[in-house]
Amino acid sequence: MDEVRHRDRAGTRQRILDAARRLFTELGYDEVTMRQISAEADANIALINRYFGTKRELFAEVLAAQGRFPGVLEVSEEGLPRRLAEYVAERLQSEQESSVMAVLIRSSSCSETHEIIGERVRSAILEPLAARLSGPDAIFRAAVATALITGTGTLRQLYGPDAIDSPDHEAVVRRLTTVFEACLRA
Repeated sequence: MDEVRHRDRAGTRQRILDAARRLFTELGYDEVTMRQISAEADANIALINRYFGTKRELFAEVLAAQGRFPGVLEVSEEGLPRRLAEYVAERLQSEQESSVMAVLIRSSSCSETHEIIGERVRSAILEPLAARLSGPDAIFRAAVATALITGTGTLRQLYGPDAIDSPDHEAVVRRLTTVFEACLRA
């Protein structure tokens, strides 16, 4: 019985997270209510409160569950500019919208989420990137690169996969590599 209850708890918790992610992605933080999440997840609001606390805490958990820069930073420091450029070019030209960028953009106007979004960008991009850089001003250089990464994510969200009108993917990568080299150079 305890195993079934535990499995149901984990399943319910995951349904709530999935429903919240879908709704935050589609509507943004301000437009989503706990009742909507409850209905979407087919879960009682009391369970949402028990597992996550407030809507703000649930939002933070949704962002935390989105993962980090998968494999992007797992190259030599010399290879970082090119790898970051490839990542950004792939995201810019992808047919699939980034759910984490959609959540960030659709929720960024809400003052209640600023701290959460800032912490997410710091922990997922800025700090891991700075940790990979040698020399002085690593945080500053990583912050400039992070601005480029998040800015291109915003561009992609606003204009879709044709945000960069270039027939040559490699030309986009080369241009972005040059920019990232300038951002990351000590």
